[in-house]
Amino acid sequence: MYLTEIAEEILKSRYYLKDKEGNIIENFEGLCKRISTAIAEIDRNYNLNPSKSFESFFDIIYSLKFLPNSPTLMNAGIKNGQLSACFVLPIKDSLKSIFETLKKTAIIHKSGGGTGFSFSSLRPEGDVVASTKGVSSGPISFMQIFDFATNIIKQGGKRRGANMGILHITHPDIESFIKCKENEGNLTNFNISVSLDKLQIESIKKDGVIPLINPRTKKVVKTILAKKIFDDICYYAWKTGDPGLVNLYSINSSNPTPSLGYIEATNPCGEQPLLPNESCTLGSINLSKFVKNKNIDYDELKRVIHISVHFLDNILDANHYPFKEIEKISKRNRKIGLGIMGFADALILMNIPYSSKYALQIAEDIMSFINTEAISASQNLAKKRGPFPAFFKSIYYKKGFKERRNATVTTIAPTGTISLIAGTSSGIEPIFSFKIKRRILDKEFEDIHPL
Repeated sequence: MYLTEIAEEILKSRYYLKDKEGNIIENFEGLCKRISTAIAEIDRNYNLNPSKSFESFFDIIYSLKFLPNSPTLMNAGIKNGQLSACFVLPIKDSLKSIFETLKKTAIIHKSGGGTGFSFSSLRPEGDVVASTKGVSSGPISFMQIFDFATNIIKQGGKRRGANMGILHITHPDIESFIKCKENEGNLTNFNISVSLDKLQIESIKKDGVIPLINPRTKKVVKTILAKKIFDDICYYAWKTGDPGLVNLYSINSSNPTPSLGYIEATNPCGEQPLLPNESCTLGSINLSKFVKNKNIDYDELKRVIHISVHFLDNILDANHYPFKEIEKISKRNRKIGLGIMGFADALILMNIPYSSKYALQIAEDIMSFINTEAISASQNLAKKRGPFPAFFKSIYYKKGFKERRNATVTTIAPTGTISLIAGTSSGIEPIFSFKIKRRILDKEFEDIHPL
């Protein structure tokens, strides 16, 4: 299998196993065998011979048609290997909760996972702290502690830690939060997003006001023009790239298990909304490998989708979860996220401009197909292994849908590193430049796009 120079450098620095002296002891074929063996072994739990699954898993990974998330590439087959990429951790309004969550964050980052949090329950800056007769420093100050800890952990971990920090639009510190990344170097290990609900969306549309509510007292401390706060969000998103917006109404309208809790946060890049203490494992199909005679080979795509869903479902059992409460909710919902990479490259191979309406139609056709087949694959697994444990409390059961193995099956991840390993365009993004310089650790590479 041909790998680019950049892919080999990334694999050597972060993914290949090393001995006690730091010498590399595997190559790409060995990595693929290690991962495929570890994940296929789970079939024994369901009275199946893992040899057939091993061959299928190895085939799609070694051919770069599919790659799982980085923690699986790094840790599968290793004792106590943590294999999930996405976590959401709850934070309550107490020092004990904040620093307990910080400890969990450090452990998750060390294993290669990323974390998301809602800081909306924390009392605002300047609010009273009854136990000490002092005043609160507010959610942004605690985010800075998380950011600093992430900096420390990434020096000894396998990759740079990543966080998503979310604050509700009604929080009294929202104006400071929106502009908190204005100064370069502040919260560099965080993406930040403002969350809002249907009520605030309507206020923005109608030029109304948004009340700012102290989460401790539940009392309105002031009101602010909805248009002004939305304009500020847009301005700083343009200026700094942050904040994003998280539509909690939309997310929870699609929450598959609302009886288990309300979703108020996502993983670091925003593609995976999760319940508190929930994790998810991701993997992406490389669409550039499925273009045949300037068309998508849907037969081969279907085959790889079904193998990929089987692989990702096995990960949920193979995973060594960092904390029991995370294992409990993750196995109860069995969420997986099958996504894509190489979309822009596939369009080039099909001679379709990324900016065309036809490209939008192709995108809709491909993802509809992936979603339909991923659900079908999950339903097939449910026939053999049973549905996810929370299925009978889920929206699927109430709507009369067939049993499925996984509460979610698809996602659209950015695939930052795994697309470099695959030598293809990242996620669903366009190609920003055909010639760029990349820095990997202490080395600089000139990256010329192969197409």
